[in-house]
Amino acid sequence: MALRVLTAEDRRSAAHNKTSLLIAGPYGVGKTSLLRTLPGARTLIIDIEGGLKSVDTWSGAGSSIPVANWRDFQDLTVLIAGPDSSLPPQKFLSEQHYEHALKTYAGTIVEEYARLPIVFVDSITVLTRLAFIYAQQQPEAFSEKTGKPDTRGAYGLLAREVIGTLSHLQRASGKTVIFSAILAHVKDDFGQWEWVIQLEGSKAGRELPGIVDQVVTMHTFRRDEEGNYALDDKAEERRFVCTRGNPYGVPAKDRSRNLSVTEAPDLGALLTKINHVE
Repeated sequence: MALRVLTAEDRRSAAHNKTSLLIAGPYGVGKTSLLRTLPGARTLIIDIEGGLKSVDTWSGAGSSIPVANWRDFQDLTVLIAGPDSSLPPQKFLSEQHYEHALKTYAGTIVEEYARLPIVFVDSITVLTRLAFIYAQQQPEAFSEKTGKPDTRGAYGLLAREVIGTLSHLQRASGKTVIFSAILAHVKDDFGQWEWVIQLEGSKAGRELPGIVDQVVTMHTFRRDEEGNYALDDKAEERRFVCTRGNPYGVPAKDRSRNLSVTEAPDLGALLTKINHVE
């Protein structure tokens, strides 16, 4: 494929404008319920957790595709984002894989839903567990000398598969891709508390924030007498934390530079603000 130059006007066009967003939050904070703030008719939900009870009564409910294994997720990824022409034919996400996926799902509702402009992946915490099950069955997960399981090899393959596939999905032209993940408060090796995005495999967890445009933490807050926000697991008011170096010590990144330290928990409003151009 020949190289081409994209002007600023090209990048703002519907075909090239895209946003990738990672939303992390503690279990039960309501990440899935954020779907209520997105336009249902334009949203594809990739349901990896096996249920969407929190949005069952959402009148504008988006379309969902349940995914129960890693290879099905890769099929869906190549349908949504198209092929990577640099990959050899035998690799997943290659042009050959794309043609196979098109043939498999031609004329089905899956092919139709794959064209929707907003993709919500719920959740990548569970997705990495599916990827690890796959990785454990591959030749790299066994010692060449003894034939016994090699956990290090399995985790290495897991990281390559997950980061490669999610990177490919978030590059989909003209798509808004939203990943949700569980955020855990854990002690490190030195006894210090830290917030960690919960994924199978530490390398995948370290690299994931670097491949998306925006990282947002969702948490509950209380306000002091002066109206300042403080993290509180028992509070009811939810907020997004959106900027790096925030006073709460939670993961966040704002490449758009359009967001405040905290924002209301409304994905539609957040995406509008992220994509605002002066």
